[in-house]
Amino acid sequence: MNRVSINLPALLQNIQVIDGWMKDHGASWTLVTKVLCGHTDTIKALQSLGIRSMADSRLENLENIDSIVPDVESWYLRLPHKSAIEHVIRLVDVSLNSEMEIIEAINEEAKKQNKVHRIIVMIELGDLREGILPGTLVQFYREVFNLSNIEVLGIGANLGCLSGAVPNIDQMMQLVLYRELLELKFERKLPMISAGASAMLPLLLEGRVPSSVNNFRIGEAVFLGSDLVNGGTLKGLRDDAFILESEIIEIKEKSLVPMGETTDMTPFESIKQDDESFEPGQRGYRALIAVGQLDTDVSGLTPLNPDYRIAGASSDVSVINIGVDSAGLKVGDTIKFKPSYSALVRLMLGNYVRKEVTPPIDSFRSEIEIDHEMELPPVDEQVDETDITTTG
Repeated sequence: MNRVSINLPALLQNIQVIDGWMKDHGASWTLVTKVLCGHTDTIKALQSLGIRSMADSRLENLENIDSIVPDVESWYLRLPHKSAIEHVIRLVDVSLNSEMEIIEAINEEAKKQNKVHRIIVMIELGDLREGILPGTLVQFYREVFNLSNIEVLGIGANLGCLSGAVPNIDQMMQLVLYRELLELKFERKLPMISAGASAMLPLLLEGRVPSSVNNFRIGEAVFLGSDLVNGGTLKGLRDDAFILESEIIEIKEKSLVPMGETTDMTPFESIKQDDESFEPGQRGYRALIAVGQLDTDVSGLTPLNPDYRIAGASSDVSVINIGVDSAGLKVGDTIKFKPSYSALVRLMLGNYVRKEVTPPIDSFRSEIEIDHEMELPPVDEQVDETDITTTG
């Protein structure tokens, strides 16, 4: 049995802690659900845990979200492409944009569907992914403001998503100044600077994020508790919301060094173990588990038992060095792992590993409602349309 166990108490703690940080900063936030790959049970659970705004980069996932929790506000995080604009307007409340040609096409489609579509205009600040260049900002907004079925919520930026650029205060202050310039130039309010992501949270906790940066798009910190700047886990968050359990299909004492000549002919990149080197003839127990590179990024798995080491993986099987004895393990037992973001997204995307929400959401919600210290909005609470990123 192989499964990803999705721990609702851990998710709830992370949601509540981050929501508290947002309220202290006076910011709204939307939960980035990309890593879930549209997993139905987890999406249902997130709404019951108080989430009222979800963001994704795949229209297929947003279609699923719309069918499961239609009252949740939706954000499209990938820049819209022409062939998908009809679906973007039908499914999505807010999208991120940087191309005038696309925004004009969105405006025309919004007219056809009798809607006003809300956008954030992205600005390039150094990560070299999406965003208009700051020097074109005034002209860009002059054209956008003339579109009848577009509501401009504000400006935004992505940092740490491609080049690993660490967010800094100077970049945030640039955004604050750009918004002030636009508001003075066009005498129109831009209510939002959407520049916060999981990588911004360390700065937020240090009290260094300008109050004008008032919208965050957060995913990894909720699901994995990650401190993306300093490493480890952010204080107050849990890193055990997602655990992979994989079944042992063989366990034997073997040589720890391959026999004969070795080459680089393996189809997958070798998993490097910087802290281990074995002598020829050295032996130990090795467990084979029924998860391989087809299922996940094996290099992104960390055994919960710190004495275990991943020795390598093929497409269907991974090999774990257990130690000098079998540690009481036998065929049919499971070994547990914490996944990295890259490992988790592949686990959630694939069909070969079962996903299971624990405990079942109905029973967990009953436990929450009994605990009067936990205030959770009712499932059927309607989204306040004046607060476009309300979360519980």
